[in-house]
Amino acid sequence: MPKKGGAAFSRVGRAEGILMGTRLRVADNSGAKEVMVIGVPGRKTRLRRVPGATVGDLVVVTVKKGNADLVGQVMNAVIIRQRKPFRRPDGTWVAFEDNACVIVTPEGAPKGSEIRGPVAKEAAERWSGISNLATIII
Repeated sequence: MPKKGGAAFSRVGRAEGILMGTRLRVADNSGAKEVMVIGVPGRKTRLRRVPGATVGDLVVVTVKKGNADLVGQVMNAVIIRQRKPFRRPDGTWVAFEDNACVIVTPEGAPKGSEIRGPVAKEAAERWSGISNLATIII
């Protein structure tokens, strides 16, 4: 008889701290202040399971607070910080004070010209445009 919980092994190593409906602080100067995650492109899950994302993942967001012309807009964003602790391959655990993202274009270039606060190393390695603007990479 097969073991129960075999599907759990496919999620090992992904500390998904950002789910659909999570509100994120925007860490750039694009004009948005707070966004809500409404989708995780490319993430396939079990039926009715809420897809999650972690540091360095691209998500689809809608602007909740910010400039009046941006509120309600649907945009892409990259997660640069998350509160939930995640483990790196060298064995260290990393957690940040807040959940934050950077608004990006569909090609992956940041819309803002500066990023406030630290950026996780995983996001900086995966997105070169974000690493160029980051002042602190942890």
